[in-house]
Amino acid sequence: MPEQSNDYRVVVFGAGGVGKSSLVLRFVKGTFRESYIPTIEDTYRQVISCDKSICTLQITDTTGSHQFPAMQRLSISKGHAFILVYSITSKQSLEELKPIFEQVCQIKGDVESIPIMLVGNKCDETQNREVETSDGEAMSKKWKCAFMETSAKTNHNVKELFQELLNLEKRRTVSLQIDGKKTKQQKRKEKLKGKCVVM
Repeated sequence: MPEQSNDYRVVVFGAGGVGKSSLVLRFVKGTFRESYIPTIEDTYRQVISCDKSICTLQITDTTGSHQFPAMQRLSISKGHAFILVYSITSKQSLEELKPIFEQVCQIKGDVESIPIMLVGNKCDETQNREVETSDGEAMSKKWKCAFMETSAKTNHNVKELFQELLNLEKRRTVSLQIDGKKTKQQKRKEKLKGKCVVM
């Protein structure tokens, strides 16, 4: 399958206004915008190197509305990994992920072998918190997926989120390099053997 070798597709799902686009833009471009602009569907590409060859990390930022079920199904069927985003300031946004997760299971079958990350975004807004960290952890245990809280606004855990997601991929080795973690040259060389890094 040639498309597998040069494309790694990550799909971001979640209710409207939870910060999906903000997380993706923070990761890809390092920017954050205060204003809310609803997304229909955007795709962002990041070049990473995989096993000494270049491949593309393709991130699909989906709509938060339920008006496009066919697009949603297509995104799931083409995706290699999934980020399910809710806002810690909205219990409802966590509830809205349940049918999406069920659809991923339905289309993908055995989801235990698929990288899925449940993400509680807006963790900087502690005064408005409606979903406790323990609630997110409990849901991720139930779904047998990974869990992380992030803030696109303060850039908390954003790169780590994508790194962690790629670490969950067991079918091939894909990885980003997090700056400042590996300082020694040798450590870096060891890490780069058979890994993928953002160029």
